[in-house]
Amino acid sequence: MAEKHVIRTDKAPGPFQGAPYNQAIRVDDLVFVAGQLGINLDTGALAGADVAAQTEQIMANLGAILEAAGSALDKLVKTTVFLMDLEDFAAMNEVYAQHVGDRPPARSTIQVSGLPSGALVEIEAIAHV
Repeated sequence: MAEKHVIRTDKAPGPFQGAPYNQAIRVDDLVFVAGQLGINLDTGALAGADVAAQTEQIMANLGAILEAAGSALDKLVKTTVFLMDLEDFAAMNEVYAQHVGDRPPARSTIQVSGLPSGALVEIEAIAHV
């Protein structure tokens, strides 16, 4: 049976409001990263009021968590993007594309009715190590 390893880094925000989950879990050569908001680690607030700024911060947070797990953004295999408004798809996608390389992961994008802290976007991920 595969062992579950908790991934934790101080280079990305921890669980939202102390909720009972981890930044990521590594099992064998896969890393499952919890949904990330565009929270700036230094301020504890959203990185900006628009989806582009929040997406940029999310990708930085994902990168830090993946690095702690021995992976990287170019090893993403699946992401799920939760958007408050699908009208923000193009702006989110432009920033996202800059971080996933020329072989982007499989992805689902879903419009949702609400996200914590008034966030406009949240991204969860699975990566290979």
